Amino acid sequence: MDEFEAEWGDATLAIRTGHHRTPEGEHSEPIFPTSSYVFASAAEAAATFAGERHGNIYSRFTNPTVRTFEERLAVLEGGERCVATASGMAAILAACMGVLKAGDHMVSSASIFGSTVVLFNKYLSRFGIDTSYVPLTDLDAWEQAIRPETRLLFLETPSNPLTEIGDIRALAELAHSKGCLLAVDNCFCTPVLQKPLALGADIVIHSATKYLDGQGRCMGGAVVGGHEVVGEEVYGVLRTAGPTMSPFNAWVFLKGLETLKIRMAAHTANATALAHWLEQQAGVRRVFYPGLESHPQYALGRAQQSGAGGILSFELEGGQAAAWRLIDHTRMLSITANLGDTKSTITHPATTTHGRLSPEERALAGIGDGLVRVAVGLEDIADIQADLARGLAG
Repeated sequence: MDEFEAEWGDATLAIRTGHHRTPEGEHSEPIFPTSSYVFASAAEAAATFAGERHGNIYSRFTNPTVRTFEERLAVLEGGERCVATASGMAAILAACMGVLKAGDHMVSSASIFGSTVVLFNKYLSRFGIDTSYVPLTDLDAWEQAIRPETRLLFLETPSNPLTEIGDIRALAELAHSKGCLLAVDNCFCTPVLQKPLALGADIVIHSATKYLDGQGRCMGGAVVGGHEVVGEEVYGVLRTAGPTMSPFNAWVFLKGLETLKIRMAAHTANATALAHWLEQQAGVRRVFYPGLESHPQYALGRAQQSGAGGILSFELEGGQAAAWRLIDHTRMLSITANLGDTKSTITHPATTTHGRLSPEERALAGIGDGLVRVAVGLEDIADIQADLARGLAG
C-alpha cells in the first residue's frame, strides 16, 4: 500500500487498489485468460522459476487478474498477503493444509457450515488431524479443549445460521498464549463490516461466492493473512495442489468489490427491518440477528462489527412442517442455500446446509427443525415482508 492508499477509506480501496495498468492504458481491470507466459530468454525463464525474478509462470498460481483481486482483498482486510482459491471450501482446505500436519489438533466452534464439519471429520481426520468442537461463545470451553498438540482455533462469526458472535480479540489472545493460530471465516460480514486481523486473528477466510461477488455468479474463495503463514505456507499448497481461482471469476469478484460497501449497508438495513418485523409475527418463536437488542451478543456485535449484516434466522412454532410450509408459500424469495446475493434467499438449514450432519451434531450446533434462514437481499423490504407473511399466515 502506497502513501496515498494508506489514507483511503474502504470504498475507495475496493475500487482503486490492486490494478497495475498495462501499456495499453486500460481504465477497467483486464482479464488475462491464459494458461502460460512467454519469457524473453532461457535465462529469464530460469530466474523466474527459481524465484530470483518476479514474474508470471503458470496460471495455476500466477495470473495478473487473480493477483489484482488478491491484492485488493488483502488491502481491505489489512493483511499482507491473500491467496485466491476456486471456492470457499477450497480456501478452508488450503489454509488447513498449509498450517497443519499429521498429529496436529484443532479446536473449532460447533456452529460452522455443515460442509466444513464434514471436511474436518471425514477427510482431514484421514490424515491424522483431529478436531474438537466447542460452543462458539464459551471461552472456558475453548481453553479447556486446547491440548499440547493444538495448532489452530477455527470459527465463523457471525455463525451460520444462528448468527452467534465469537469474541475475536479474546480468542486471539487465548490462541497466542497457547502457541496456536486463530482462523476466522469472515464470509457473513466481509471486511467492510468486520476486520478480524485488526482484532488479533492470524488468518481470514472468505467464500468469495457470497457477498464479495454479490450477485450469485461465480465460485471462489480466499485466504488472507501474513507473509509467512499465507504468503508461504498457504500459497505453497495452492501452487502445488492447484485449487485455483479462474481469471474470469477473479474479474467478476473485482467488480463485486467495487460496490461492496454500499451493498453491505443496504443488506444490513433490510435485514434489521425484517428482524424487527419478524419479532412481531405470530408463530415466530425467536429471531436470531445481531442487530436486535434481544441477541445475546448484541453488545459484542456492536463493538466488533460496524454493522449487523444481511443474514438472519428464526425459529417457528410447529417444527419442520411449519418451516417447510412457510418456505413453500413464498413466491418471490429464492429457495436456495446460497447467500450474499442481491436476491433474497430462504432455506431450511436442518435439511440443506447442515443436512449432512447427524442429529446429535445439529443439536450441538443449536439447529432445530423449525429453523429458517433468510439471506436478506436488496428488494424493497415491504415486498420481502409480504412474501414471508403469506407463509406465516398459511
